[in-house]
Amino acid sequence: MVVVGGTADLAPTTTVKFFAAGTAGCVADLVTFPLDTAKVRLQIQGESRLTLEGKAIYRGVFGTIFTMVKTEGPRSLYSGLVAGLHRQMSFSSVRIGLYDTIKQVYSRGSETAGIGARLLAGCTTGAMAVAFAQPTDVVKVRFQAQVRRPESGSVRRYNGTFDAYKTIARDEGVKGLWKGCLPNIARNAIVNCSELVTYDIIKELILKYNLMTDNMPCHFTAAFAAGFCTTIVASPVDVIKTRFMNSVPGQYSGAINCALTMLIKEGPTAFYKGFVPSFLRLGSWNIVMFVSYEQIKRAVMRYQRSWESPL
Repeated sequence: MVVVGGTADLAPTTTVKFFAAGTAGCVADLVTFPLDTAKVRLQIQGESRLTLEGKAIYRGVFGTIFTMVKTEGPRSLYSGLVAGLHRQMSFSSVRIGLYDTIKQVYSRGSETAGIGARLLAGCTTGAMAVAFAQPTDVVKVRFQAQVRRPESGSVRRYNGTFDAYKTIARDEGVKGLWKGCLPNIARNAIVNCSELVTYDIIKELILKYNLMTDNMPCHFTAAFAAGFCTTIVASPVDVIKTRFMNSVPGQYSGAINCALTMLIKEGPTAFYKGFVPSFLRLGSWNIVMFVSYEQIKRAVMRYQRSWESPL
């Protein structure tokens, strides 16, 4: 227990962190979802180009957003949002909400966890989250990649979020809902380590050297750095994951085949397609998520204290 300003400031429990992480993830998705959709469209453009007379229809993140609004309407930017919120409530809750708990397990209860314990905790919670929430990610990507232009003969693949879950399970088997699970586990092990460990270490250093207090500017700075590092490290795996999850049955024999096909047909730069929207999205997502996460934790603990000690 730490005393702050004369009042007992209890450390948030695992349950509080679990709830705060899921809620903060939803808030961040609501704010940054158009950037995520633009990223997905840019990442699959190598495939789209094959059916659009060799012309690239998306150029840059803001050009992609403008094109989508012009040709498909503003709602297209939030296609897959429901599945995205399903994903955050299950995915972020596990990978972020359980991080501190798992870190304590690996560090055997030590107050100062080493880099090894942090990395192991990031990998563990990232893999656990993917194994649990993969169907929501598959459906989200399918909706984001779905082009809605009736004049060009485009047909909607799914009528709604729950129809997508049902249709994928019926047409591709239950394993279709876990399509791309292995590359997604690889991606999220990398993302979780880059994101959470970077945030954890930078925040700790800022507080250790008294550069800032444990408040919003500190959270903002650590979150921005975490987003930048994560984008550089995770972009190649993210592109492969998106391509493979959006592919029709039989298009790729596996994630490695997908990566090799991209390399041969489009060159190494294909692995960094959508880098700018990825950074804009991850950077802004990290800022919104971590700031919201810290504030929600504190709000819940304040409410808990007021509930337990009514005046």
